[in-house]
Amino acid sequence: MTSQPTETSHSRVAATYKAREVEGVLDLYFYRPLGFRLAEFFARLKMTPAAVTLLGGVCGVVAGHLYYYRDLRINIMGMLLHVCANALDNADGQLARLTQRESRKGRIIDSVADHLVFVSIYLHLTLRCVFEGSSPAIWVLAFAAGISHALQGATADYYRSTYLYFTATGGRTGLDSSGVRSEYQKWSWHQRPWDKLLLALYLNFTRQQEMLAPRLKKLRETVTELFHGQIPGWLQQRYQNLAGPMLKWWRLLMTNTRMLVLFALLLIGRPIYFFWFELIPFNLLFVYLIFRQETIAESMQEVAQKWRDLA
Repeated sequence: MTSQPTETSHSRVAATYKAREVEGVLDLYFYRPLGFRLAEFFARLKMTPAAVTLLGGVCGVVAGHLYYYRDLRINIMGMLLHVCANALDNADGQLARLTQRESRKGRIIDSVADHLVFVSIYLHLTLRCVFEGSSPAIWVLAFAAGISHALQGATADYYRSTYLYFTATGGRTGLDSSGVRSEYQKWSWHQRPWDKLLLALYLNFTRQQEMLAPRLKKLRETVTELFHGQIPGWLQQRYQNLAGPMLKWWRLLMTNTRMLVLFALLLIGRPIYFFWFELIPFNLLFVYLIFRQETIAESMQEVAQKWRDLA
């Protein structure tokens, strides 16, 4: 008698996923259920997804500041705020899907907030290392780690979005820079400065993604030209079989893994190793995954071209 309400609740939460395959374990069993409850609460308050994004960004920026102190109790307060920021980062997207208010502008604001959170974290960790007696070279190390982080996160998001592009109808919008560029050129700085700034940031973001995955970009353009968004089942299945197993590795380069590594290093009082994690193991995984995904894209490109030749 009690299973039906539980199943209904699970299905309502699942309806706010992008797709179950691209969700991590921590997201599925903690952040998504918690985010859904928060989304329902914010919907009753009539808060917009952008307001929730900004609230999460403030929590994350403050968390970064609390990592500056060598007091573990203060660091733990920062960890709790960091978890809150992550929960709100989930809730804003779920609120947008729940209230049917998804938009490109919302995605851009969400991306900007995420970057500000990690700028705060990197800056305060670097200052902590400086005042603990580290060499000025720590700034170079932190900057290199931050650039690596930005590229890894952008590319992981791109491959996840591309997986949705090929396997889910709802994921076939807002991926390439061409549409963003044309919209950016239509708007003027005088009339819509805020919207144009957001589009400029998003355009730069999509260009970085495409630069790191040229074969995948070419594949998507070919598929769009051939099938006009109506990707046939055999092609969907082929991409799912080839790229699906890679998702669990891409998830290691997303926020949750970094957060857990950072928490562990703060608990043992060695936050400087966080930069080395970015530069060595994460970058090695990053390079390997790009190589594998570009090989898959090249293989899929050959299949698509053969189909075009036979059609």
